[in-house]
Formats: sequence, structure tokens, C-alpha cells
Amino acid sequence: MSSRTQCISVFEHETLMLGDGRQHALCPKQLQAMQEFHGTKGLPYYSLVHNGVRFNEFVGVLQVGPTVIEVLPKVGKATDVEPWRKSLISMLHAVGAFDVHAPSSSQLMLKANSLLDLYFELFVNEVEYLLHRGLVKKYRKQEGNQTALKGAIVFPKHLRHNVVHQERFYVKHSVYDKEHQIHAILYKALQLVDRIHHNPSLVGRLKSLILDFPEQRDLPVSERTFRRLVLDRKTSPYKSALEIAKLLLLNHHPDVRAGMDDVLAIMFDMNLLWERFVYASLRRHGPPDLAVTGQRSKRFWKRDGAGYPSRICPDIVVSIDGARLVLDTKWKNVSGRNPSPEDLRQLFAYLKYFQAEKVALVYPGPGDATYRGNYYKVDDNRVPGEEQCAVITIEVKEDIRAWQQAICDQVRDWCSEG
Repeated sequence: MSSRTQCISVFEHETLMLGDGRQHALCPKQLQAMQEFHGTKGLPYYSLVHNGVRFNEFVGVLQVGPTVIEVLPKVGKATDVEPWRKSLISMLHAVGAFDVHAPSSSQLMLKANSLLDLYFELFVNEVEYLLHRGLVKKYRKQEGNQTALKGAIVFPKHLRHNVVHQERFYVKHSVYDKEHQIHAILYKALQLVDRIHHNPSLVGRLKSLILDFPEQRDLPVSERTFRRLVLDRKTSPYKSALEIAKLLLLNHHPDVRAGMDDVLAIMFDMNLLWERFVYASLRRHGPPDLAVTGQRSKRFWKRDGAGYPSRICPDIVVSIDGARLVLDTKWKNVSGRNPSPEDLRQLFAYLKYFQAEKVALVYPGPGDATYRGNYYKVDDNRVPGEEQCAVITIEVKEDIRAWQQAICDQVRDWCSEG
């Protein structure tokens, strides 16, 4: 990272203020850029406060000009940045956000100064891999004036353009080369990374890639562009590079007014990431007799006469020995306190609507533990009934495999209880 680049690491739900003498603070230009990016409609990533911004439950990275703001997850009162950065990268890797060819993400993790550096290096590695194995050619239509007759003459345009140039032919024909939509997307992303990165270790590699990569026409890119992309057997190796290119191009907000900074936002909802991490851990490392399925919804409520029904959808449904059990994940630190009434009511609805044998809330916590509580009887609110909701807490561990194994062990032990 260059000397003029500032990297600020904060935790979710923390506030970053305008320069107040602290080491990590925003300058007026950075704050203005974030205020403009937030706009009048707002963003889920952070909210505006007086002379500052307060981050929400989203984690990831924001680049404002040469300043990189890294928002990390946290449980408890830990203040050491590096373990939480590694935990975030490990979670993203586990849910498939870093599906790369080479080198491994664990090797990259050691060299990256921030999550954004990691994404840039992953993209550079993927494009280098594609160039090494050979870029795919495709057919495309081309028309224009030629000095040789090749393809079909477009007579209306030929007559209009070549009345006094009888040695030319206005023709339409097919060309088989490397200029096509997939390469145009990657070329655009390469130019973006080259323009906004501040990592000296990538300078030479990016310049070399841009020189070696066949020049492409400028292509407007939107969500629709990526939705319409269809990869076949020849282009399937492009999948990882295109996913990172999509992330970078669609989340880049260029400087449209003088004196402002470009903003690149790659942010993840921590609740959703925790849900997918628990799900992926159970699917990949759970016992063979544990069947795990993702979100399954049921109709819950419908307005009389018209409208669509509201649906209820638990995070994870597991089955073992014919019994159905429901897990709902929450990225909260309950620290031994009771779950919130909202969480308990939600699990009570799952218990009834999914006819589950048992339900449990899964939280991160300071240690691995499981405790249970009973819902009170509806007809006698002074007496606890038989229906239970368990609370499973999983300690965050630096060793990703140990962390995932702890999740599987806690859930398996809870499932096996009578």
C-alpha cells in the first residue's frame, strides 16, 4: 500500500468522526464523499451522524479516494483487528465468496493489507490464470467498408458510402476473435482496478495484464449485463473472474463532480453471512445422518380479498432420525442474557408452523454452550409448558476448521438430546 493511502479499521456499529485528534478520523473531503454517497435515500451500510458516520451490521470495505475503511465483525470487547480480519476472510471463503484457482486464499490472506487488497489480488490472479491458459475466441458480427469482398454486401449502405469509391465494399461478415462481451467486462474491471488501487505490489502486474490483454470496446455494465451472461464449457473457467469483476464494477460509484472522491463499497450483511456460514459448516462437516436444508418458506398470513400472502421462513431446517428441527441464526452477542422477545416469538412460530420437534437460536459467543428454556403454557401463564427453545452459542475461533467443527458438534449434541 502506498504511503499516501490511509487504511482505517473499525468494527461494526462503531462511529467514525471528523478529525478530532485521533489517529483514525475522517477529513472533511472524505466525510463529504460519504455523505454524498449516502444520499437522501440512505444506505444500509452506515447512517449519518453529526460530523461523522455510524456503521450498521454490514461488514466489508469502503474505499473513498485513497482511503480504505475496513469494517470488521466483532463479538464481545476484543479490540485486536487482525484476528477479526482473518475471521471475516475465513467466513467469506467458507460460503464461496473466494472461489479461486490459485494461489489459495490462505496464502493471499497473509499478504493483503485489507479485504479490498485481497479482492484486487484475487482478480489479478484470476485474469493471469486465464491469460496463461489462453483466452477464448468467439464469433461476432462485423460490418463496414472493406477493400476486399468478404461476406455479404449490405447494398443500401454500400450505395450510400461507396458511390465514388468503387474499390470498396460495405459488407457484413463474421469474425472469430477475442473481442467479445466477457473480455470487455474483464478489461473494464482491469482498468478500474488499475485506476483506484494503491498497492505497489500490483502495479507491475496490472500494467502487464493491460498490455497483454486484447483491447476491447467500452461496454456499459449493469446488473442486466451479468444476468444475461451464459457460460458454456469453454467459458466456465471465467466464472470466478467474472464474479469479482461484477462485485467491483457494480459497487463502484465514480466521482461525478469536481473535488469529490470515487467510492467503492463491498459490504456484506453480517446476519446473512453468519447464517450462510453456519449452513455451509453443517453441510460440509456435519455427521452423515444429519440432513440439512436452507431456507424453506410457508404461507403465514394473507389479507382478505387480495394481495400476496406473507410467508415465514426459518434459516436452517435439519432432520435426523425422522425428526425435524429448526435453527435460526442471529449475529448477536447475548453474553448469557435471555434472547430478545422478538427472537423467541419468531422461534415459537417456527415450532408451530413447521411442526418441529425442537427449535434453537444460534449465536456467536464467548464460549461453546447450549442452554434451554421452556415457553409458558397458553392456558396457564404461570406454568412452563413442554415446548422448548434452546440457545446455542459458538465461540469465534481463528482456526476456521476448528470453528466449523465446533458448530457441528454443538448442533449434533443438541439434536441427539432426548
